[in-house]
Amino acid sequence: MSKYNDLKNKVVVISGAAGSIAEEITIEFIKNHAIIFGLDKDIIALKKKFISIKKKYPNAQIHPINCDITNEKDVRKKIKIILKKKNKIDILINNAAAKTKKLKNFFKNFENFQYTDWKAIMSVNIDGAFLLSKEISKIMIKEKKGSIISIASIQGVVGNDKRLYAGSKFKGIQMSSPAVYSTSKSALIGLTRYLATYLGEFNIRANSISPGGLSGAQNKRFKKNYSKKVPLNRMGTLNEVAKSVLFLSSDSSSYISGQNILVDGGYTAW
Repeated sequence: MSKYNDLKNKVVVISGAAGSIAEEITIEFIKNHAIIFGLDKDIIALKKKFISIKKKYPNAQIHPINCDITNEKDVRKKIKIILKKKNKIDILINNAAAKTKKLKNFFKNFENFQYTDWKAIMSVNIDGAFLLSKEISKIMIKEKKGSIISIASIQGVVGNDKRLYAGSKFKGIQMSSPAVYSTSKSALIGLTRYLATYLGEFNIRANSISPGGLSGAQNKRFKKNYSKKVPLNRMGTLNEVAKSVLFLSSDSSSYISGQNILVDGGYTAW
């Protein structure tokens, strides 16, 4: 039995759908019998991801779409394709987030961070969320219902603790949390609040989720140091974020709008 029966046959659009968080979100929606359209510029990676998911969930209604969310014309074109297939969009998940082509450039210190990289990342993280929210809200306004959920971060809420990164590595590369990440995630929270107040009269809700550190390709030193800062004494999981998305997508959260939900194990409560 579905945990959220009201999500059955809801049409969900997820940006950055080839990513790891999006995969967990997609699986949770599949379990609740929703229809998912995944958007990603890397269509090869996206198709591979969806083929893998299909093997585990043969009845999954998932559709990969090649889309550059920083290109307004492409966004409009792909939204029209979705409408031709299903004639509605119920839920938008602004999940896409960019890094630099060379990971070490993403982790450069503030005074050496390249402006070209800054602009490229901001274009995906913020411009993409704006363009998708703009086009899909037009559909939701006509339907007088909808839910927009953006994946932000605790880095958009609190200052960066540089002490965490001494000796810390991600995929073998010395890591940090760059200013562009904090800035874009903070802006995403601001956009969420605006959407909630602007679209509320049309019965459209907008919320953001700010995950804390999620366990992944970081080295043991970072995971240990980070966990010490968390009241629950551990890093989060992708599935914990995904389940929060499902809650905010469902009627169980029907009176929640304009909120930034911190899924951080208590990190920001100290």
